[in-house]
Amino acid sequence: MALKSSAGILPSFQPYADLQALLTALVGNSVNPVVPWALSYFNGSVVLGFIFGHSYQRLPGRTGVSKGLVFGFAVWVAMGLIFFPAIGKGWFAAQTGLGIAPTLFTLAMVLTYSVTLGVAYSVLTSQTRGR
Repeated sequence: MALKSSAGILPSFQPYADLQALLTALVGNSVNPVVPWALSYFNGSVVLGFIFGHSYQRLPGRTGVSKGLVFGFAVWVAMGLIFFPAIGKGWFAAQTGLGIAPTLFTLAMVLTYSVTLGVAYSVLTSQTRGR
């Protein structure tokens, strides 16, 4: 998302601002813009990392890349069916008025993260087993 902002990719697609608006509505008071970013980093690094680590052996595929792809696709589907409707963007961000671009962007973003996670986990678990 930081690359998206700095490169000017989909400048009108601002899910963090939409999340901030949702949090403000839920809390009844303004929410600092850092909060949505912190939640996203926490979810990505702690929550998804924990879920991935605990489901790694049960994920289909033989390699970290394939397991990362499966996990990433599942996360992307969940994000498209839960997160985007929750922030008022419809399923898979279809109500942004930007066509399919936000949907494809989020797929690329999630798959990049999950494949990297799969490769790192694969390397780390193989080194642990080798001891």
